[in-house]
Amino acid sequence: MAQAPLKNLTVEEARARMLADAAPLGVETVAIGKALGRVLAQAVDAARDQPPFAASAMDGWAILRADLTAGAAFSVAGESAAGKAYAGVVGPGQTVRIFTGAPVPAGADLVVIQEEAQRDGNTVRFAAGEDPKANIRPAGGDFRAGDRLLEAGVRLDPWRLSLAAAAGRASLEVARRPRVAILATGDELVQPGGTPAPDQIFESGSIALAALVETWGGLPTRLTAAADNAQAIAASVADIDADLIVTVGGASVGDHDLVKPAMARLGLGLRVETIAIRPGKPTWFGTLADGRRVLGLPGNPASALVCAELFLRPLLAALTGRDPEPTMIAARLATPLPPNGPREHWMRAALSIDPQGRAIVAAFADQDSSLVGVFSRADALVRRSVNAVAASAGDIVDVLPLART
Repeated sequence: MAQAPLKNLTVEEARARMLADAAPLGVETVAIGKALGRVLAQAVDAARDQPPFAASAMDGWAILRADLTAGAAFSVAGESAAGKAYAGVVGPGQTVRIFTGAPVPAGADLVVIQEEAQRDGNTVRFAAGEDPKANIRPAGGDFRAGDRLLEAGVRLDPWRLSLAAAAGRASLEVARRPRVAILATGDELVQPGGTPAPDQIFESGSIALAALVETWGGLPTRLTAAADNAQAIAASVADIDADLIVTVGGASVGDHDLVKPAMARLGLGLRVETIAIRPGKPTWFGTLADGRRVLGLPGNPASALVCAELFLRPLLAALTGRDPEPTMIAARLATPLPPNGPREHWMRAALSIDPQGRAIVAAFADQDSSLVGVFSRADALVRRSVNAVAASAGDIVDVLPLART
């Protein structure tokens, strides 16, 4: 049987090959206070009703609705506060002082707000109108015992953590975070803070990628090769404990593109060699003999970051049990775009909302793959399909929003 082609794959084909056997890496238990940003591995169900009792929604007085008649006087029987319920039963002509969140005493079916009450010693009269609002939160009004509160696969934000805490969970089962080793290669690179020679530049790609990996739920480690040669590159990752190795640079086919030869020393089996995408055609993917995955990204920052959004982010999602499919939206073009060529083009762009509430997207004029400044202002990528015809202002295009918070 002929081997499937490895070159010039579509974005969808390349992503499918990268995700073919990507599955959650395992489960660990963490305290709820340490679970922010983690991916829930086991669903959270309610063990009891919330609230577990009928609770007052206002500060006021608990009475029997049938007793509320013009001029009626009520004797104060006691008090119900949050955490200190009134133990008795409210009888005819009686009232209990009650506070927001406190259990409604047995027998009472109405809480008259305190602004409508006049107290004289142990007697209270009310100025409430006909059929006043009950001001009572029913037991189980938020959720009931047995309700599914959170599904496995959701990322735990502050609101979901609050819900888990309301269900009484002190700890949660979460997906293990993928360990990601990031290696930027090239003699032309100098670490930020160093002193570059006239023919060198500051290395920025691994900084951004490490931040993205952490944002997307992984544990990043930045590596440095002792020298820019195949032996040193292979040695830098040979013993690193990682689920995924991400390389930046050395991904093309020139004399100085050494990463794939270096990985070949470690038993690299390629699944993707090139992708029909702009920017980022040299992006590749494979596995080493020991099973570790390797994603090779181009050295130009825009190429690396575009392909990180399209391939690295889905990989990390799959490895933590989340849906790996990128979430696209439709938006109207603010300015015309020329026809596209034989490679799918992902253009850096800015999103906005017009007065009618419609999404508007403006692609930046300069899409050179070396421009870090353009990416720093972008909050979206516009997808232009292969051989797309020219587009006019107002046309609808596919857009991948970028999380910039």
